Amino acid sequence: MDHPPGPCPCFLEIALKRLALLAASCVLGTACKTAEPAPEPPRATPVATAPASPPSAEVAMADATRPVPPGLDLAVMDTSVNPCDDFYAYACGGWLKTTEIPADRSRWSRGFETVAERNEQVLRDILTSAAATKSADRATEMLGDYYGACMDEAALEQSMPALKAQLAKLTSLKSANDLAKTVAWLHARGVDSLFRITSDQDLKDATLVIGVVDQGGLGMPDRDYYLKDDAKMKEARVAYQEHVKNVFLLLGDKPEMATRKAQGILAIETRLAGASLSKVERRDPEKTYHRLERKGLQTTAPAFGWDVYFKQVGLPEGDALNVAHPAFFQTVSAMVREQRPGDWGPYLAYHFVDSVRDTLPKKLQEEFFRFESSVLTGAKEDIARWKKCVRSTDAALPHVLAQPFIARTFGADGKATTSDMVGQIEKSFERNLDTLSWMDAETKAKALEKVQKITNKIGYPDVWRSYEGLKLDRASFLQSYLATEAFEQARQLRKAGKPVDRAEWLMSPPTVNAYYNPATNEIVFPAGILQPPFFNREASAPVNFGAMGMVVGHEITHGFDDEGRLFDADGNLKQWWTDASDKAFRERVACVQRQYDGYTAVDDVKVNGKLTLGENVADLGGLKLSFAAMQAYLAAHPEKASEAQAYRFSPAQQFFLGYAQSWCSKIRDAAARQRALTDSHSPAFLRVNGPVTNLQQFQQAFSCQAGAKMVAPAANRCEVW
Repeated sequence: MDHPPGPCPCFLEIALKRLALLAASCVLGTACKTAEPAPEPPRATPVATAPASPPSAEVAMADATRPVPPGLDLAVMDTSVNPCDDFYAYACGGWLKTTEIPADRSRWSRGFETVAERNEQVLRDILTSAAATKSADRATEMLGDYYGACMDEAALEQSMPALKAQLAKLTSLKSANDLAKTVAWLHARGVDSLFRITSDQDLKDATLVIGVVDQGGLGMPDRDYYLKDDAKMKEARVAYQEHVKNVFLLLGDKPEMATRKAQGILAIETRLAGASLSKVERRDPEKTYHRLERKGLQTTAPAFGWDVYFKQVGLPEGDALNVAHPAFFQTVSAMVREQRPGDWGPYLAYHFVDSVRDTLPKKLQEEFFRFESSVLTGAKEDIARWKKCVRSTDAALPHVLAQPFIARTFGADGKATTSDMVGQIEKSFERNLDTLSWMDAETKAKALEKVQKITNKIGYPDVWRSYEGLKLDRASFLQSYLATEAFEQARQLRKAGKPVDRAEWLMSPPTVNAYYNPATNEIVFPAGILQPPFFNREASAPVNFGAMGMVVGHEITHGFDDEGRLFDADGNLKQWWTDASDKAFRERVACVQRQYDGYTAVDDVKVNGKLTLGENVADLGGLKLSFAAMQAYLAAHPEKASEAQAYRFSPAQQFFLGYAQSWCSKIRDAAARQRALTDSHSPAFLRVNGPVTNLQQFQQAFSCQAGAKMVAPAANRCEVW
């Protein structure tokens, strides 16, 4: 749904390395490394400049005589702000004034990061106990061995010889076949170098998994860091080259050699970046689907030793292969032909060190943090070791760690209540279809079929993944880390040529996020997000519909945003729209793109309306659907409606406040800049103010008049679903 790259939470685009090729949309965004606060005033939405409307009598009344609805916090608000001027500041202003971003974070929110922090404390207790226990239970033993090795900082300080032994394998390249073998060895351990390989559902045959090769191999977050000529990007390149040089100095190179290696690595990555599709281009699945098969790849990129590579990497026999961006591999082939084999060694070595950084001595970890904090995140301190180890264990052994987490945190009532809410909001989508004058009957029928075929996964998987054959080494975190990476990559590649496993989960249950996967037409809500402030058993019904219900509506709408709509009810990339409905849809999403193109994310950086289009459409649709579902729920449950009326705010106001208060966030400027360039989600303040300016339901709830800043002029008002 959003976004932690960085695990900040999905409403996030899934940022996990292992899911990098997944065509899924999340609530949060890419995960972020976080950090400390310069007080960040709430940013107002630049919608209109007309005089503000006065607070309505209803809002003015809502401050004294009745109790605050459970699930809302009056201290989070700033009631001196007119909600029709800046609803985000009204709902979150108190929190913004009193909250500081923790020093180890680049951003902090009342929702995602706060819940993730609570979850990590639970996971830490589980893992600390496992590490201190001699247990015959294999699951407990695995958790204890992995986490215990990760926490053994004294052993990490002795890991340099083992690291250099691995690096020696990467730097003695004599031929093109040596390069192919070495890249395969790295890829088999999940190291992103030169390009990426995985398996994924065939976008045009939703029953089958095939191999996929795709662009990759960059050390900075995006191609724009290498290609854009503005001052900030130039500074980033200088800082990156200095960082890479420092890494080689710490590995023992002399300054002249370290400098040459850093220059060579930046040159390689710049050329790869120039051949890469932009993030906006990659939002079109047709641009990343090319069934050239292995034979076609060999023709496209003949200089690379594909036969040697595929034999080593572990992809099963068979010709089926999606070459996501053929032009990228033409460049790879040219680079292999033009560069001496030995020139690749430093590049491969750096990417290996980057991949295993958390297994290494503190001085190397500190260098990676220094670069990222100064250029990308703004964090003031590196995250605590125990947090690194909790996150690493969750990534390495997700289905082992999830089971004790679920036992401690997730009740059957949470699953049942969420399932009921999902069903209600799906029905809301169905009812809403009948009201859409822009969509013809033929397309409506297929949209109805698609929403009725959505698979809902809530809490945790029905079947836990097996880790049979995985061997861990309590004495070496480097070896244990590489073992789990190799185990997971082998599992992923073994899927190629087999039927799609529609029961599989792509997030671990403790994750604070949610996602929609168009290729399987499913929405997934891990147990990690089903907690306050998103879902609160004690909250009023309107608050829960505003907070968690919007998450549900957001993910459902992803099935019908500008990307999701390109897939049919079974998950095939297929045109199922009539020309007339297709044209009308494009006109409506163009309105949303124009709206967000007009916003500023931070400083001089504008929001990219095209990059964020799918998430903005999902936010707008999710709020509308969830609000209608709340109204239907209260009509069917008069006792809940009566209860909601007894509180300080009206049910409609509770709904919008519940939504906004789950998104109260602060972010450092460096991280805000990075996200504006790379994240498919808009900044948090715009995820509140952006959608509500288009919703009459909001304007009626707070009696906002035409001309107010939170009321888009009728000619500019956007509505898709």
